[in-house]
Amino acid sequence: MNLDLKKCLLLLVIGCAFVFSGCSTSTTTTSDDEKYDPIGKDTESQGVEIEDTPKEEPPVVAPAPSKPAVAVKAPKAGTTDHIPVTLVSTTDGDTIRVMYNGVNEPVRYLLIDTPETNHPRLGKQPFGSEAKERNRALVNSGDLTIEFDVGEKRDKYGRLLAYVYVDGKSVQETLIREGLARVAYVYPPNTRHLTPYEDAQQQAKSKRLGFWTVEDYATDSGFASSPTSTSETTTPSEPPAATTGTTEVFDNCTHLRTKYPNGVANDHPAYQSKMDRDKDNWACEQ
Repeated sequence: MNLDLKKCLLLLVIGCAFVFSGCSTSTTTTSDDEKYDPIGKDTESQGVEIEDTPKEEPPVVAPAPSKPAVAVKAPKAGTTDHIPVTLVSTTDGDTIRVMYNGVNEPVRYLLIDTPETNHPRLGKQPFGSEAKERNRALVNSGDLTIEFDVGEKRDKYGRLLAYVYVDGKSVQETLIREGLARVAYVYPPNTRHLTPYEDAQQQAKSKRLGFWTVEDYATDSGFASSPTSTSETTTPSEPPAATTGTTEVFDNCTHLRTKYPNGVANDHPAYQSKMDRDKDNWACEQ
């Protein structure tokens, strides 16, 4: 091979080596992470602002609506429920004491009035003992319950106002029907059982039972001063009372009216203060 050809081949090899060496030094090796990372160093270096990929927030679950608290309602005073109570004692014909809600309470019977056993002014009234003993017998004869009306539940003395039952039967109506209680203290709206009570009273009056045997004893305003018992009750056929000196003594107003139908004034010999129930200085007036 001549010298010129050798030189050419040598120059060709050197030239190729130079070319390949340049290509190798200009090639930048990129790692797999950099190749597929959307946020590359070159991008950051160029000042391109890249937003962070938003994180996926868990769905907001609204809390289940809470159920409104249910208030426990106390029994209304006007219900017709019969409330069981335990008898403590019998005070008189229209009042007892019971255990109600764990408390020893007096109970005043609604819509009736019975003669007193210890009246502050008149003392022991006729038929007071009979009414009390009959009431005692009734309330001790079975299961005792009370019923409230729609009006006031207590009177001004703090006593419970109620209808009273034994084994479901009305104690008030029994006392009225037997002539030992009168319909009284009618204050609306506590009048639920007024009609049957009035019917029972009319029957007792027509049959002249209990204190209805005594004329003018039970009145719309209360019980008048009168005999202490039915055995002492006088009738219009009895003779006038005896006169002692200047004073005429009568047992009661019924007896007095056999002689003085319109009653007597306080200056009359027959006048007695115990027969002047309204203290108007006139006894036994009609």
